[in-house]
Amino acid sequence: MDNDSPPTYIKNRRLHLPVVPLRDMVVFPHQMAPFIVGREGSVLALERTLVSNEKKIFLVAQQDPKVDDPQRDDVFDVGVVARVVQNIKLPNGNVKVMVEGVSRGRLLDLQETDGAFEADVEVYDVDYPADEQVQVYMSKLLNLFEQYAKMSHHLAFESLMSTLKLDDPDRFADTLASHLMVSTQEKQRLLERLNPYERLQHVHDLLDVEVEKINIDKRINVQVKKQMEKAQKEYYLNEKIKAIHQELGRKDDRADEVEELREKIESVGLPKEVKEKAEQELKRLEAMPPVSAESTVSRNYIDWLVSVPWKKRSREQRDLKKAQAILDEGHYGLEKVKERILEFLAVRQLTGKTQSSILCFVGPPGVGKSSLAKSIAAATGRKFVRLSLGGVRDEAEIRGHRRTYIGAFPGQIIQMMKKAGTTNPVFLLDEIEKMSMDFRGDPSAALLEVLDPEQNDAFVDHYLDVEYDLSKVMFIATANSMHTVPGALKDRMEVIELTGYTPSEKLEIAKQFLVVKQLERSGLESDRIIFSDEGIRKIVDAFTREAGVRNLEREIGSVCRKLARKVVEGGDQNFDVDDQLVSELLGKDKFRRRRGLEESEVGVATGLAWTEVGGEILESEVGLMRGKGKLILTGKLGDVMQESAHAALSYLRSRADALDIDPEFSDERDIHVHVPEGAIPKDGPSAGITMATAMVSAISSRAVRKDVAMTGEITLRGKVLPVGGIKDKAMAAHRVGITEIILPKENERDLEEIPAEVRDVLQVHLVDSMDEVLAVALSNPPDKLTKGEAEVAAPGAEAPGEGPVEGDSIAH
Repeated sequence: MDNDSPPTYIKNRRLHLPVVPLRDMVVFPHQMAPFIVGREGSVLALERTLVSNEKKIFLVAQQDPKVDDPQRDDVFDVGVVARVVQNIKLPNGNVKVMVEGVSRGRLLDLQETDGAFEADVEVYDVDYPADEQVQVYMSKLLNLFEQYAKMSHHLAFESLMSTLKLDDPDRFADTLASHLMVSTQEKQRLLERLNPYERLQHVHDLLDVEVEKINIDKRINVQVKKQMEKAQKEYYLNEKIKAIHQELGRKDDRADEVEELREKIESVGLPKEVKEKAEQELKRLEAMPPVSAESTVSRNYIDWLVSVPWKKRSREQRDLKKAQAILDEGHYGLEKVKERILEFLAVRQLTGKTQSSILCFVGPPGVGKSSLAKSIAAATGRKFVRLSLGGVRDEAEIRGHRRTYIGAFPGQIIQMMKKAGTTNPVFLLDEIEKMSMDFRGDPSAALLEVLDPEQNDAFVDHYLDVEYDLSKVMFIATANSMHTVPGALKDRMEVIELTGYTPSEKLEIAKQFLVVKQLERSGLESDRIIFSDEGIRKIVDAFTREAGVRNLEREIGSVCRKLARKVVEGGDQNFDVDDQLVSELLGKDKFRRRRGLEESEVGVATGLAWTEVGGEILESEVGLMRGKGKLILTGKLGDVMQESAHAALSYLRSRADALDIDPEFSDERDIHVHVPEGAIPKDGPSAGITMATAMVSAISSRAVRKDVAMTGEITLRGKVLPVGGIKDKAMAAHRVGITEIILPKENERDLEEIPAEVRDVLQVHLVDSMDEVLAVALSNPPDKLTKGEAEVAAPGAEAPGEGPVEGDSIAH
């Protein structure tokens, strides 16, 4: 401040106010100022201000804006008392505030109360008389400020004039100070000057400096203009030199480059509109100086136009038998997918037209989705390109950047088409469900046009800015699941599900593909290293538990590397890889088929779940303890799964008599439901009957059979509703040695999808109600249950539609 004791024209008083520290900002009296409050302490201080009558708050600038938690020494002494005029709560928790400065104030002390700053503030109200000398000085200052405003182009001087009053020096000085484009430190010095006349002099000095800066900028702009005129002069002289060279018959590299581009435009077969645009751009390129940046942009653009395939196409394979042989050579099984490809080729042969086809392979990792796309390219005789969409979150990755941006280039679709070199490749969009979005756009929305057969014949890339025909491309997308794929995008694709392999399928895949591949990689001879069926089954059962074959290939590779070491060390050169040698090389079993060896337990039921990597076994545990009927759910369960647990408990209460349990069981005991592997999020309704069975078991002290697994949604009335993923769930049960599974009756139609070798060893119980579930799952079910007509698909029975099934009440 100017003096320790204020002059006579200043009246001071004390107020106790909430305090908000400001970063890189100084608010003056008589100024309307917006800012955003985000720090927790500042938000609390603002909330206390809003509940007060006068809505006054003390705003003080921080000395260092980088300090996140300012203390007394981190803020200046002088600030402004302001009134909150408007506030808006933002979605992210911040508050947008509009304040009006009222008076200067000095910070006497600063305390933190309940997380927010408050302080005693000495407030200064200035009443400075405007005598003739002051008014003359203010008039001169106003003229200088008008000059500054007109030169800087960022101030609306006419609208500002209405707020400037020559009869109030204090307000006049503050208004000018708040509109100066100077540093925060300089504005703070202006705020700390109590004497309006001295403040006016300080503003005058700052205006002189700012006007001089603007004049210097103008001089620099004049110099730049002269340099541009010089560049134009150089261009003119370059053209003269070019003409002289032509007269002398000398070679001109620039002319040769332009001529080469013109020949490419004529030869690549561009569509009429594209050719016109390329020729127009070539004319612009000829008129540009060779060294200009715009010349490089035009040359690159023409290069892209002539490099992308417009007419060249691969000659398609039309021999269905040969295509079938190529598909069988690369992949074992997968009959539905192979059938769809052969259908496509048959239609193509009959119609003679190339129709856009968009397939989406959905299945667990390792089942061969990406490699199958390569086999399809080989079977159809097309080129193959792959675009990984995992982690893509920018729309420009698909559509490209406009040429106005520095370093712009086409999107990945056009880049891959250039790489393919033909108009009809097999285009793999890998991991389509792993795209995301941010402020730069949504790439999945950009793919809607690419994957729509009705629109993709006129796809427009932002960089090329011309229509490009993608209708001849065979698009194949892959995904582990379709849950995160937008509905509109999903609707444009023909989804083909690739479920996990059975043990026998894994055995054949290993024998035909994996063993040969790993022996070759390890430098071993296939006639000296023989993998027996028992050895491969040992690896499948004891060292892998997956839907695909990736881990199986890794384990086979591990066996081959260990054998390679033995060969190099001078040992035996011939090996018969049986189950004993596998155990010797790989060590102890990683997994075991344990279900048949375990005893039934009370309060533990085995459920079947579906994940992105295939089917899984999921146990539900229930514990009872003294309490008041509270239901505790743990294991990182989602909302739908929690609701299923509540529905199961409501069913128990409504059926207490039939279940032979105390109707008042929940009055004195809490029920804790836990699903192990708590670090993994779980959700979905299919665990409903599993949790209900575990609850009944725990409350009635009846054990649940360990050789039985189940899946199904439960209703409040005890009905069992259908669920998805039946094939994967059945195969998961088979992998761990479970012999009986309980499925909803309405899922009977899904049994035919289960491989025959799994159906032959699984006994499937089809149920409509929870009573039927308990009758099968409990070791000693209550006598009062309504024992149903749970239908049973016995081991070895035929799938629906394949023939009659013997026995009373036996069906599929």
